[in-house]
Formats: sequence, structure tokens, C-alpha cells
Amino acid sequence: MTLDFSITLSDADLQQFVNARSHRSKKAREKARKEGPASIIAAAREALKEARATSLPEFVATRLNHLDTIIAMVEDVGFGLPQENLDNALATLAYFSSAEDIVPDGVPILGYLDDAIVIELCARELQPEIDAYEDFSRWRDNEATRRGVSTAGLTLGRVEWAEARREEALERIHRRRDESYTGGWAPMLFRVH
Repeated sequence: MTLDFSITLSDADLQQFVNARSHRSKKAREKARKEGPASIIAAAREALKEARATSLPEFVATRLNHLDTIIAMVEDVGFGLPQENLDNALATLAYFSSAEDIVPDGVPILGYLDDAIVIELCARELQPEIDAYEDFSRWRDNEATRRGVSTAGLTLGRVEWAEARREEALERIHRRRDESYTGGWAPMLFRVH
């Protein structure tokens, strides 16, 4: 037997989560300055491991999967997450790993609900970066395969990825132009009689 219920959070309700994450963001920045982002990531990984060892509602489990991508983006020096987005991601990771949640994690079924909401808000804000990171990762993996080296051995970053994407776009433009001009016709800007 399943039970469906929905919760609608207003902008004011969501603002409470944003404020809580903001508060954690200040603590996260202080912690990152003292210990470095690695400590926040390690704490988030440990909290994620503990959370996955429990029975979680599907809504929560799905949101926790975003943390794997967020952690990978933060750690990937080659991708070079912009500072504002890095701060947002670290604040979310710090909130998730903090014992001072809006809803304590030990509360059955609902314990990770607040974490899931904060993660969802972060994932929505970072969606363009997440999409870009997934494309960057695929491109880098393809480059490693093409060059016959491991991904870890590559020092390719965002600049090379963007340049490769620019070249691909130009190639598509030229290919489309060439395809449209087959058959002997070519546009003429000026005609002299």
C-alpha cells in the first residue's frame, strides 16, 4: 500500500531553507578558510554514506543522488567551478553534513526532508553548471580515450572544452552550408551585367 501526499512550499517557506543554507554558508566559508573545502566534502561524503545506509523515501534518495555530481564538480579542478557557484555548492554540502538541521536527520522518514529540499534548491540554481559539467566530463573522457591515456592523466580544462565546442559548432555551420549548396547553385551577392 502506498500513500501519496503533496506539500506545497510557498516562496516564504522556501526562503526559510535559503536562509538556513545561507547561515550554513557563512559557517562553511569559515570552515573552508580554516580547513579547506576538502573537510566539507569529506564530511558530506560521510553523511551521504550514513544516509544511504538508512531507508529513505524516494523523494529524498533521488535528491541525494545530486550530491555525487555536486561533489564531483567541486573537486574537479579542470572544470573550475566559478566562485559563486562553488560557494553555493559548499554551503549545500555543509548544510547536508551539519548536525544542526531544521529537521534532525535521525527522525524516521522525515529526517532528511529538509536536506532534500536544500539539495533540490541548489541543483536548480546550478542546473546550467551541472549540464555543462556532464558535457565537460563526457568530452574529457572521449579525449582521454582518443589519446589513449587515463582521464586522470589529462590536464584539460574548461578553456580547452569550450574551444572544442566552438570548433564543433563552426564545423556544423560549414557542413550545413556545404550541404545546402550542392547541385550547382551558389548565392550571389552582386551580379554585374
